[in-house]
Amino acid sequence: MYPNSYKALMKTATMIFLLWWSISGMAQDVLTAEAAIRIGLENNYSIRIARNQARIAANNAGQGTANLLPVVDATGRVQIARSDVETNSPFSFGKSTTRSGDAQITLTWTLFDGFRMFADKKRFEELARLGEYQARNIIENTVVGILQAYFNLVQQEMLLDVARQSVEISRTRLEKEQMKHDMGALSSTDLLNAQVAFNNDRAALLNQEVQVLIARKNLNLALAQDPATPITVTREILIPPLATEFETLWELAQSHNAELLAAEQNHRIARENLKLAGAAFYPRLLLNATYGYTDRTIASDSPRFPEDIRTRSTDGSVGLTLSFNLFNGFRHKIALQNARLEVRNQELAMEDARNRLRGLLREKYDTFQKQVELVALQQENVAAARQQLEVFQERYRLGAITSLEFRDAQVSFIRAQTNLINARYRARITRLEIEQLIGRLRVD
Repeated sequence: MYPNSYKALMKTATMIFLLWWSISGMAQDVLTAEAAIRIGLENNYSIRIARNQARIAANNAGQGTANLLPVVDATGRVQIARSDVETNSPFSFGKSTTRSGDAQITLTWTLFDGFRMFADKKRFEELARLGEYQARNIIENTVVGILQAYFNLVQQEMLLDVARQSVEISRTRLEKEQMKHDMGALSSTDLLNAQVAFNNDRAALLNQEVQVLIARKNLNLALAQDPATPITVTREILIPPLATEFETLWELAQSHNAELLAAEQNHRIARENLKLAGAAFYPRLLLNATYGYTDRTIASDSPRFPEDIRTRSTDGSVGLTLSFNLFNGFRHKIALQNARLEVRNQELAMEDARNRLRGLLREKYDTFQKQVELVALQQENVAAARQQLEVFQERYRLGAITSLEFRDAQVSFIRAQTNLINARYRARITRLEIEQLIGRLRVD
């Protein structure tokens, strides 16, 4: 027995899908977007490298502090020497063994270097912050890639459901046309048309299954998992509302966008490099201090010296060293000029980054508003196409319309569903990009 209405057909198809979904759900849990982000943060190679680079930059900040502190070195030496001296001098040791040891500690402390040490400390601190912003930008880009892959799989799975639904409708139509043909109430042309439509829908289903396989593989790669790892996702794309005005979003972007913050940080670093270049025109004052200890013992084989001769001594010194470069071929002057130009370049780069960010944010903001309207319009189209298909289903059952007219209604319904799914996907991705631009993308 065949369904007598579109509602009965949809009820049967829905039961089949729910049964299939419940069976597949027993094998594995549904992967949510939040879970995908968590897995990506733990496994993704780009994220792990970015985090390590940020740690390296933070560790390097210690070099700036080290320049403010003295340098202390310790050296020690132990030596044994054997000598054999033949002379008529009464003071000669003759054959003797000399054992000696000495130790020395030296201290060098830069007291003044044209404020270079302070600028260097600040530069390393700014570099550490730059490393944080760069790492965050890499992580955000990776998270966006993960979520794009995730929602693409959701989209393809939803389109797969639509393709299955279309096949079921075409199968019912073909079976009905076959019955009419067997009873002699239908020409071969109508049957062939139904067969072609059914085959086309089956081909579309096979192609869509391939797209699902590709989307699942891409998501696994983004999560740094085996490409063949099975993944089940929800079949829903929710679009978070955006009630904030553009200027408010722009203020957030100026304060939190990772790329803009990195550009501003590069400008600060260039200013510190300018201070470093200017420090070469100042004198350099160093504090030097040393302390040494020496222990020397001479053991002679001569009977004139029955006892070992031992000498111990200590010495120390403290001094200041003042140096000032008088001429080095204008190298310092050229370095200062280049540092000033680099500051200007970073100012221009910062302004360029700010202008590009505002333009991109405006583009995404306006696009999202239109996409939300488009989603609402497509929802109306789906509702209208569903109602039309239900009407045509009943008329087709009664023989009031042709098989081709019913096919047109079916195609319109499938196309409306496809357009709605695609519109939802595009709107969700644009919303995601806005979150990244304003620095509100969750990456922890």
